[in-house]
This record gives sequence, structure tokens and C-alpha cells, in this order.
Amino acid sequence: MKPLPPILLVEDNPMDVDLTLRAFQKRGVAHPIQVARDGEEALAWIPRWEAGEPWPVVILLDINMPRVNGLEVLHRLKSHAQVCHIPVLMLTSSREDSDLKTAYDLGVNAYIEKPVNFSQFVHVAEHIERHWCQLNERPY
Repeated sequence: MKPLPPILLVEDNPMDVDLTLRAFQKRGVAHPIQVARDGEEALAWIPRWEAGEPWPVVILLDINMPRVNGLEVLHRLKSHAQVCHIPVLMLTSSREDSDLKTAYDLGVNAYIEKPVNFSQFVHVAEHIERHWCQLNERPY
């Protein structure tokens, strides 16, 4: 049986990384979760994918990060001929209308405000896993 493709979580806040990982674990998500701690680490995955590492089933991307912010990462991902097909979900605490508009202008697949408590986060993880990992058909 072919291994499940990973989920790439791009998040600089260690508490949010922990919360996300625990929510997906509680949900029983079987896909491995890879973590990039900032936008630069996220972009460093592109040559690794091109070299044969498994493409992620979905990328969960924060906006407010050091070095390269999430909107710039989104722009670069969606501008890449192969990577542009990977669904990208903004998972962010930003409620700024300009961030929301810019993210959709750049091709984000969904914009999700980070839940404030764990049970809500598990609910979000369930929807992400069901829609993007189970139901969504991928071209790769």
C-alpha cells in the first residue's frame, strides 16, 4: 500500500504548532504532518518535492511569520508550475479584510481563522482532514 501523502503545517508559534498537532492526533489523522517553522522553511520544501519527496496533500499556512510572511509564501507557491496544484489553506489569527482579500487574490483555497479553544480546533481538524485529505481529488 502506498504511504499517505503528508500535510505541511507552516507555523512559527510553537504553541499553535502543538495545538494543531494535538488536534490532528485527537482526530486520528493518519497523514504524517511535516512542520515548517517559518516561510523560508516552507519554501525550502519546493526543491525537495521536485527531487522526489512526497507532495503534500494540503498546506496549512499562517500569515504572520518572520523572514517570509504567509502571503509571500502563498504567492510563490501558487506561481510555481508544479506546486500551484497543492491546496493551500490559510490557518491564521488574522481577521484583517485586506489579508483575506489578498489571500484569495493570490489563489488560496480556503481561509480559516484559528480556533481559540482545543475542542473547536479538533472540529476544524476534522473538516480539513475529511474534505482536503479524503474527499478532494488531486491531479498528482
